[in-house]
Amino acid sequence: MKNKKRMVSIFGCLVILGLIYVGFLQFKISQYSHLEAPKNADYVIVLGARVKGTVPSLAFASRINAAAEYLNKNSHTIVIASGGKGSGEDISEAETIKRVLVKQGISETRIILEDRSTDTYENIEFSKKLIPSDAKIGLVVTNKFHLYRAISIARDRGLDVQGLPAKTPWKAVLKSYSREYLAITKFYLKRYLLD
Repeated sequence: MKNKKRMVSIFGCLVILGLIYVGFLQFKISQYSHLEAPKNADYVIVLGARVKGTVPSLAFASRINAAAEYLNKNSHTIVIASGGKGSGEDISEAETIKRVLVKQGISETRIILEDRSTDTYENIEFSKKLIPSDAKIGLVVTNKFHLYRAISIARDRGLDVQGLPAKTPWKAVLKSYSREYLAITKFYLKRYLLD
């Protein structure tokens, strides 16, 4: 009986600690989800996401649309379209970004393709090499749930960027945030324990 009570107590403590941790992660995400992007940035990096054939997922389309809106208002800003070609994707995520941006009136001469990356770490690492040497103000464009981790990774790699948050479609909220909690945990482990 004592063992059972002890197990219930331990389980209860773990649940409470888990809820506190998720609350902390949600707080960090929300801190970055309402950022105001500065005008006339020198460059924006649009982070890739899932493509079904040649069609961007809803969350990915939201990123590209946010970038297009910004680029149409800031005509001197260039864009680095970042993302390789994964399974089930007929074209790279970078090419997907380019096609949608061109359809929305962005000149191809403003678009630089980074089409090798397979995750956020590589998005940042490979895109960093394509930034013009005289560029100073940069933005990372991604969904609100992903912005905290993306900016943290960029800054860890010596890239001082700000964020341009894109909406997360309601349909994708539960899955996206659940996955992001795990991804942030992995990021913390890598940053504080493995490095």
